[in-house]
Amino acid sequence: MPPVVTVGLDGSPESLAAARWAADEAVRRKLTLRLLHAWPLLAPEPTRIPAEVDQNYWAKRLVHTAQAELQARHPGLSVVGNLVADDAQHALLQAASESEMIVLGSRGIEPVESYFLGDVSMPVVARAERPVVLVRAEPPERRQPTPTSRVVVALKLHGSSDDLLDFAFHTAAARGVPLLAVHGRSVPLHARVPWGVVHHISEDMTRDAHEQLSGELHAWRTKYPQVDVADSIRLDSPAKAVVEAGEGAAVLVLGRRRHRAGLVPRLEPVAQAAIHHGRCPVAVVPHG
Repeated sequence: MPPVVTVGLDGSPESLAAARWAADEAVRRKLTLRLLHAWPLLAPEPTRIPAEVDQNYWAKRLVHTAQAELQARHPGLSVVGNLVADDAQHALLQAASESEMIVLGSRGIEPVESYFLGDVSMPVVARAERPVVLVRAEPPERRQPTPTSRVVVALKLHGSSDDLLDFAFHTAAARGVPLLAVHGRSVPLHARVPWGVVHHISEDMTRDAHEQLSGELHAWRTKYPQVDVADSIRLDSPAKAVVEAGEGAAVLVLGRRRHRAGLVPRLEPVAQAAIHHGRCPVAVVPHG
C-alpha cells in the first residue's frame, strides 16, 4: 500500500470534519487518503445482492458519500474506501501502524461524547505507533474566526523528541506557515508574592528556558530553513500555557511517550488538557 493518511468514519459531523481535514493534509503531503469504517457486524461481501437486502448498505453509503465529496473537492487526490469487519479501536490501531498519520473526529468535553472520542479516540491516541490528529466540528454559533496561519508545538525542554519536532516542522513546511514553539513552566511557591512573581526569579527562569529552547530548535531551523520559527516561554502551568497558545492555531502538536510493555497506556495532563479543551486540530505524536 502507498503511504496514506487514514481517517476514521462513523457518520458523525466530527468524523466528516476529520475527513475533510485529512483530505486537505493528504493533498499537502502528496499522500493517498484512506477512509476507514469499522463495524463488527459487517457481513461477508456477496458477489451479487440487491441494495434493499444488503446488510452493508449503510456502511457502504457512508464511505462512498464521503469519498465522492472529497474527490469533488480535490480532483487529483487518490481516495480509497475501506470497510472492516472489526471493532473500531482494533481496526484504527492496525490502520495507524500502516499510515503516516490517523485522523479522528473529536467533540472535546461535551455532555454527550462522540463515538470515537468516548469509546475509541482516547485509547487510540494512547496506544497508536504513529501520530493521531483529533479534529473538532464546531457548530456555527461557536465557530472560531479564521485560524491564524501557524503551527504550534509544545516542548518540555528535557530531551524533546526528534519525531515530535520533525512532525511539527514538516507540518509547518507543508502548509507554508510559521511555527511557534511553546514551553510552559510553573513558578515555584517560594517565588510567588501577593502581587505576582519575584521579578529576578521570573527573569532567570525565562532566560534559562529560552536558552534551552533555542538549543532544542537549532538543528531543526537548519533542516527546515523555509520555516519561520518563533518561541514562547510562559510562566504558567504547562497545560494552561499550551491550551492558550493553541487558540486559533492551524494545528497544535504535542508529544506522547510510547508506553512500555506491561504498563497501562496513559496520556499526560498536557495532552489531556489540549484534547479536551483545545478547539484547533490537535496532533499527538508518539516518541521515545
